[in-house]
Amino acid sequence: MEKKLEGKVALITGSGRGIGRELALMLAKDGAHIVVNDLDADPANQTVKDITAMGSKAVACNGSVTEDEFPERFINTALDTFGGLDIIVNNAGYTWDNVIQKMDDKQWQAILDCHITAPFRILRAAQPHIKRLFLEDKEKGITNYRKVVNISSTSGMNGNAGQVNYSTAKAGVVGMAKTMAKEWGRYNVNVNAVGFGLIKTRLTDADAEKEESTIDIEGNKIKVGVNSAVFQYAKTMIPLGRPGTPQEAAGAIYMFCIPESNYVTGQILMCHGGGFGL
Repeated sequence: MEKKLEGKVALITGSGRGIGRELALMLAKDGAHIVVNDLDADPANQTVKDITAMGSKAVACNGSVTEDEFPERFINTALDTFGGLDIIVNNAGYTWDNVIQKMDDKQWQAILDCHITAPFRILRAAQPHIKRLFLEDKEKGITNYRKVVNISSTSGMNGNAGQVNYSTAKAGVVGMAKTMAKEWGRYNVNVNAVGFGLIKTRLTDADAEKEESTIDIEGNKIKVGVNSAVFQYAKTMIPLGRPGTPQEAAGAIYMFCIPESNYVTGQILMCHGGGFGL
């Protein structure tokens, strides 16, 4: 049986764990070669091992997406290892919450750097290669659609108290996707976004009320998790009655990566169980 993504090269930031990892496995199962990225080497390398064990190909490009040299290194890893550039998913991210009067410039800028500046730089670094590959395809008489998926959130679409930094960034990536869809349509690139609601990952599954519920991001101890009451609230506020799983979230991104979406661009798909107000 022919695989939909046979030989395609997919780059996924934040794919050592959670939604990104599930997407990496999903695309690899469908024949894609994967460039895995994570801030921490161990989970990224494990994802590479798991993909290799499936009989697919993968390579790790570890490090923070906010590093100045990362975008070029990320793109070059794909080109040097697999010789292509077909799917880019800007998935890496985290939250660092506070109300506006208690949020300092560092906290504000860190979230914008990760969620909006990093995707911008990655796509900017990819542009010369996207154009070159398109022209090479055209010369050969080949029509080949490439894919970009940005990750947004209900916070970006509706706002969320205590998340002015995150909500602003997640609104921004929607504008970026719509703009890049217009700029890159000439290269046969579909650029879309997926907006998530409440998804159970390590960033939401922890109990925010516990002191130990933290992650370390570039030397900053950041509280993660949500109040346990949120999951009870979700039972009534989300029509499907539950949070989503990483596999379900990855499935929403997957739809924008396959040939069936070749005539879909500049769109945002909300994956939130119907919970429009969340």
